[in-house]
Amino acid sequence: MKSRWIVFLVLALLQSTLVLAQNGISSAEITFTFVSKDVDGSISGFSSSSAIDLDNLSTSEFKGTVSVETLKTGNFLRDWSLKGKKYFNADDYPEISFASTSVTNTDTGFKVTGDLTLKGKSKSISIDFTRKANQIIGTTTLFSSDFGIDIKKERKDNEVIVNFLLTLQ
Repeated sequence: MKSRWIVFLVLALLQSTLVLAQNGISSAEITFTFVSKDVDGSISGFSSSSAIDLDNLSTSEFKGTVSVETLKTGNFLRDWSLKGKKYFNADDYPEISFASTSVTNTDTGFKVTGDLTLKGKSKSISIDFTRKANQIIGTTTLFSSDFGIDIKKERKDNEVIVNFLLTLQ
């Protein structure tokens, strides 16, 4: 009987150690640049149910959403227009979501690949991350036209660089 309790305690300690190895994301700063228009902005309203194991990244899951209503470019009229039906259509598509499908190590950090859903369209993207203390810093490039948001007619002119500063719990 005593040996069963010892086994139980060892398993409980191992389980709590495994749980401690996983991190969630407590906050995020997400900024973007529409390259051809030289317009910078940010988006917030971040919510995440990520489980990140920095010691075994392949088991990690990155999952989160942001609120389209929080999109800001520093110009009230432009923000209002971007949230309208022609572009982001915040009334019908109030959130942008991301769910990882794989996490792999790289020479400089790690790469998270997953499905970005924006304006009802999903597309696989990859985000390159580095770690600095309790933060992970990421960047990706995408084209808004891939999601039905045509700022300009030419695809190359719809390039958007997105930067992430995620604070781990």
